[in-house]
Amino acid sequence: MVVAFWVLIAGLLAGVAPTLESVENNASANLPPAASDSMRARDLVRAQLPGQDATSAIIVVRGERADAAASTGQAVARITAALSEATRPDQVASVISTVTAPDAAAALVSRDRSAQLVIVPMTGSPSDESFQNAVDDVRALAADRAGSAEVAVTGPAGIATDTVKVFSGRDRILLLATILLVLVILLAIYRSPLMALVPLVAVGVAMRVSETVGALLADAGLITVSSQTASIMTVLLFGVGTDYALIITARYREALLDEPDRVRAMQTAVHRTAESVLASASTIVLAMFALLVAASPALRGFGPYLALGVAVMALVAFTFTPALVLLLGRGVFWPGGVDKAAARSRGAGVWHRVAALVAKAPVRVASAVVALLVVLSAGLIGYQESFNTLSGFRASTESERGQHLVQEAFGPGEIAPSTVVVRSRDDLRAGPASAEIAAALAGADDVARVGERPRFGADGRTVFYDVVLDLDPYSSEALDAIGPLKAVARAAADAAAVQEPTVLIGGETAQSADIRSALDRDTTLIVLLVLVIVTAVLVLLLRSLLAPLYLVATLILSFLATLGATTFFTVTVLGDEGIGNRVTAYVFVFLVALGVDYNIFIMSRFKQELRTRPSAQAISAALTRTGGVVSSAGLILAATFAVLMTQPIRELFQFGFAMAFGILLDTFLIRPLLVPAIVRLLGDRALWPARPGIPETPSTPAAQTPSTPAAEPPGARAAETAIGTGRLLRAFTWIAAVEAFTWAGLLVGMYVKYIPETTELGVRIFGALHGAAFVVYVLLTVLVAIRLKWRLGRTTFLALAAAVPPFMTLAFEVWARRTGRLPGPAAAPRPAPSS
Repeated sequence: MVVAFWVLIAGLLAGVAPTLESVENNASANLPPAASDSMRARDLVRAQLPGQDATSAIIVVRGERADAAASTGQAVARITAALSEATRPDQVASVISTVTAPDAAAALVSRDRSAQLVIVPMTGSPSDESFQNAVDDVRALAADRAGSAEVAVTGPAGIATDTVKVFSGRDRILLLATILLVLVILLAIYRSPLMALVPLVAVGVAMRVSETVGALLADAGLITVSSQTASIMTVLLFGVGTDYALIITARYREALLDEPDRVRAMQTAVHRTAESVLASASTIVLAMFALLVAASPALRGFGPYLALGVAVMALVAFTFTPALVLLLGRGVFWPGGVDKAAARSRGAGVWHRVAALVAKAPVRVASAVVALLVVLSAGLIGYQESFNTLSGFRASTESERGQHLVQEAFGPGEIAPSTVVVRSRDDLRAGPASAEIAAALAGADDVARVGERPRFGADGRTVFYDVVLDLDPYSSEALDAIGPLKAVARAAADAAAVQEPTVLIGGETAQSADIRSALDRDTTLIVLLVLVIVTAVLVLLLRSLLAPLYLVATLILSFLATLGATTFFTVTVLGDEGIGNRVTAYVFVFLVALGVDYNIFIMSRFKQELRTRPSAQAISAALTRTGGVVSSAGLILAATFAVLMTQPIRELFQFGFAMAFGILLDTFLIRPLLVPAIVRLLGDRALWPARPGIPETPSTPAAQTPSTPAAEPPGARAAETAIGTGRLLRAFTWIAAVEAFTWAGLLVGMYVKYIPETTELGVRIFGALHGAAFVVYVLLTVLVAIRLKWRLGRTTFLALAAAVPPFMTLAFEVWARRTGRLPGPAAAPRPAPSS
């Protein structure tokens, strides 16, 4: 019934949901916050200069040999004529060249006259296939008419089209590579083809459900999904899905040693792993929700879809995976059989030797690991960030070649001019103010030239200046120049007696500068929030105040070492321009959220072993028993993220390398060496203020190895279940209060959203709290059902009923957006008040 339920759900959702590709939004992910100066400048351009906000394709033509100037002029004339004909692509709005605008020759012709620019404003959305086809037509036409001259199409339109081409077909390759890699590793671990297929089938079900639900939510305008988010979702689900399957099935094999009945053995396995898997999933989900506090669209839109995927994966792991294993019977262990599979759960000899090493010299082990992490962190000396989209392509593109041609012939800033906007209370068309501001801008530092004629808005109160910097528009130096340039314009406006001036700067460089400012602020906030979340989860799981502190400290060391190694490898060795501007935040969130999983697995097992063993033996037993399965899980997780290194985008390559490297650090250094060494040094104070009591059974006899579990006393399991269930019932009481308040708050926030003066912040805060409470509710429901052996008692019924309000809220917002009572995300933003 459980397997049929999930298959039915996946099939029904696939029938009603749009494809994920059709609702992907890659444009907003690369924009600064809507309230930033550069976005306000863009809105003023659209409002005051109708038709001049089109996406431009820049055709650069460069002649060869001695007659370069003549051949270039002839090629430009032919290209202009072709783009002016009735047969040109419908998206071509106009053509600006020395043929159609002779007065602009100073800006369109290089100093040595060997190269010229042709500006082609194009209508439509760059994300539409018709727009991309039109750019391809322009490229084909320009190449055909160029003759012997060299030609390339770049600019915003060319870059957007090349970005889509670079990603085209890569998702399928990524999926196939991930499946093949994980299957090979699982076959090596399980030595059984059916058992190796179980995690892959579970991940497939979870992925299908997550993609369809995510597509429905994105289509309703509730979340944003980009192509990069979809790629990371693929490897994330394969990683955590196989991790959870490994943890549960390993405990199942271990339970078969003492319990021949497969159903009861699986119940024991799920019961023993529920707490750690639930804590792991909750940490990841809450860390993803923490991204909602970000102002940057790239970070804020990243979390909800991934949180959805991990929550679904946890539900599938708790229900579908155990059911499928039981459904396959004893054949799931073919060809080795049940006995061999159960015997392997005792732990490999290598982990006994590791445990003995930690027990013998904990100080030297901890010191050596910390010293290595510090050395790896030294790579941060070469850390720098990059905001250049084109330099991030790991494949040659025409837009990148065109950018190099423009920079060589015209100077670095011509590829992406900035727009300085000055808005006044009075009409600026009369009087000398506009000319005085232009003169001040022309004399500013790092300015190569200013457009000959400023453009006035329709109301006459807004004037626009085209400013070309003498710097690479995507470099850090250019981003630093935006602030001083704005100060020069404001000072000139004040000196010219402009009344109540508002000064804004738009364009690629200004947008990158605003993205950098927002990311700096967001990263600091997210780091603090994620650390608080991880600490809180560890406090609740371990019932300790000291343990979360040293566990979080190991995570921070691991992150610094990972970022240092990534910087050294990608920037120093491979020669990347810098670390992708969002990579650091992504790596921190994912590495901390996923890295803490292995600490959770070993420390929760340590806490269980303390019931029957003293502290020293308990940590050795925990390390021995979790060593093989956690190392296998970490190896699979690292391998899945390493698949991202096959993607032709710098950010994904760097993110994949960092995650693979960091997870291997956590798997083979932090978890088996550093954490057990710290616990060994602290002894009975490792879980302070909790202190281990007298073990329930006598200490392990000399003949008993640490890998042999002590038998539980009669009634211990029943008492443990009763205590755990009571704690869950109390948790439900608190969560019920949180759910009630957040649901009410969300509805109030949605209601006041109709009032124009209300901002979105309150709604987003209530929505994040509400979503977190809902996820915790669902996970706790499953755990209570497991504790109660799936009896549909009053508590389980009430927990399931608590899921009704979120769906009512979701249906209400979808209805409000569809009927126009609530503006959709595509609605035009309200003009910002002038400052």
